[in-house]
Formats: sequence, C-alpha cells, structure tokens
Amino acid sequence: MARQWSEGHSTPILCVGASPASEGLLASGSEGGEVTVWSQEGTIIGRLRLHGEEDSTSVVFSPAAPGQLYVSHGDTVSLLDPRNLKSPVEEFRGAGEEEINALALNDTGSALAVADDSGAVRVLELPGGKVCRTLRRHTNICSSVAFRPQRPNNLLSAGLDMQVMLWGLQKTRPLWTLNLQDVAEEEGDHQQRPGQLFNPPLVHCVSVASCGNLVGCAAEDGRVHLMRIGSGSKLEQQGAVKAHSQGASQAHFVSFLSHPYWMITGGNDGQVALWDLSKHPVVTPEAKAKTRVTAPPRRKGKSKAKRKEQTQDKAKTPPKAEAEKEESGG
Repeated sequence: MARQWSEGHSTPILCVGASPASEGLLASGSEGGEVTVWSQEGTIIGRLRLHGEEDSTSVVFSPAAPGQLYVSHGDTVSLLDPRNLKSPVEEFRGAGEEEINALALNDTGSALAVADDSGAVRVLELPGGKVCRTLRRHTNICSSVAFRPQRPNNLLSAGLDMQVMLWGLQKTRPLWTLNLQDVAEEEGDHQQRPGQLFNPPLVHCVSVASCGNLVGCAAEDGRVHLMRIGSGSKLEQQGAVKAHSQGASQAHFVSFLSHPYWMITGGNDGQVALWDLSKHPVVTPEAKAKTRVTAPPRRKGKSKAKRKEQTQDKAKTPPKAEAEKEESGG
C-alpha cells in the first residue's frame, strides 16, 4: 500500500531519513532550510526552518542515539532534537569545504562523514564535531557517503567523477577505487533500450547492506552498480542491475526483510522498485564464473612468477579496480 503525506513542506523536498528506533520517526528536508519530522503514520510532529534558509540536503538519525538528528544545510551541519524542533542543539559551521551533499554516521555514532561539492569527504569526531580526517581523491562533486555496518572505520564514497572508493579511516588514501566509466567501456555494453539514452555512470547514491559486504550505487546510466567486498576489505566482484529507463537517483538496502540483499531503488523515470539480489552473480559465489572479469593493468618491474600468478588469479579481480595496498612492515 502506498500513501502520500502532504502539508509538511512549502518547497521541493530534497532528502528523507528514517530513525532506527522502534517509534519509527521520519525526517525530511527541503529547499530553503525546511526540516519536518513525521510519525510513521504520517502525522507531523514538528517543523523548523534553519537559519540562513540554505537548502536542507541531507537528514540522518544517529543509529546509537535516535534522539539525535543531523541535518546539512550549506556548509553547516546542525544537530537537532527530533522531538523538540525549536532550534539546533549544536551547530558545526564549516563542516564542509563547500555545500554539503550527504551525511553518514557510523554504527557507534562516533563519526560523521560529510561529502561536499569540492569532492572532499570530511570525517568529524562525535561528540564535538572536530574534523579528524579530510579525504581528497574525488575529482568532481562527492554526492554520497556510507559507512560499512559493523566496521565503523570503513567508509564508502561516490561521486560525479564516476568513482567509488573504499576508505580505511586510519589513512587518507582509499583502500581501492573503482571507476564505473572504465567498467562500462570494458564491458562495451552501450545498447540502448526503448526510451533510454546512454548516460555516463555519474553516481548519485551509495548504500551498504547490513552484512557490510555488498555495496550498491545508483547511477545516471539507469543502473545500480554492485560491488562485493571480500576478506581484507578487497574488492572481490562487481556487476550491475539495469534498474531504470532513466537515471537511477536512489538505492538503499533494507534490513528488515528475509535477508540482507533486498534493495529499494528510485529513478528519474518516476519508478520505485524493490529488488531481491540474493541470486545475483555478485552476491552468489556459485555464479562467479558467469560474470565477465579481467585483471587490472600490471605494474612494471614485477617478476615473471608474480605475473604468472596474477594471470591465474585474474578471474577473481574486478575490472579497473585500483587496489592500493596498505603499508606494512612485511
């Protein structure tokens, strides 16, 4: 059953967020700094217009403290009490270098990731809001960030540079990078479906399943690109679902159904879809052989034995994945 809630905003809605608590509150943000909190029945609990009237671009409830709601507007993050929307409890001004596009909190509520128009991802310590990391590798707008469940120091970021990156917060360089444009060129799959133009895979949204090992990215090419993370946080497999006839703008795993591989997507074609990805080749190890994969370019200076080993292992390596090895003593 679908229902429509109205009268919560006077301007176009840009973002929504759901509380993990049993009371099931929802929050929505819109242009002009409006924030509205709803009950799960659709009753308006509170409304607030933030100072400066800059667009509310992301709303996120803390998984560790559901009574805390974080909202981004301009380069600022405001902490609100969803049950008492009179004024911000705390403000982190200049949390983003430029306008913030997305927020993400880790499981423990100890870190807040901020993605902005400059392409930078800042990580703020909570409480307090002190910037502890600034991650710079995106060459265009960083549109979305997501922490891996059960791994509070692992963060995914994605952007309009068509790149998806996994970060370990101990370092300021990504553990690996996947360029979705390179993947599309490698696959050579540019066939158009009726009503669909070929668009580059600019990434609008990244989500991680509750198991922590499956990543989904909604992209402008109408696909949801999937990545499986293996042991050692390595990129193990990648693939895609042709989800929408126009750009896919949202992709979110849901954790309250029969397994962690259910995903809801939304697109510019006006469609919302529910997907069971449990049999997808990226998820199901038995289907590995059906997914076309190639080895990344070899680096110079490696021994012949090492090159032979790489060739034997190429069926395990996703295309165009830049695996950046962590420094170690061995």
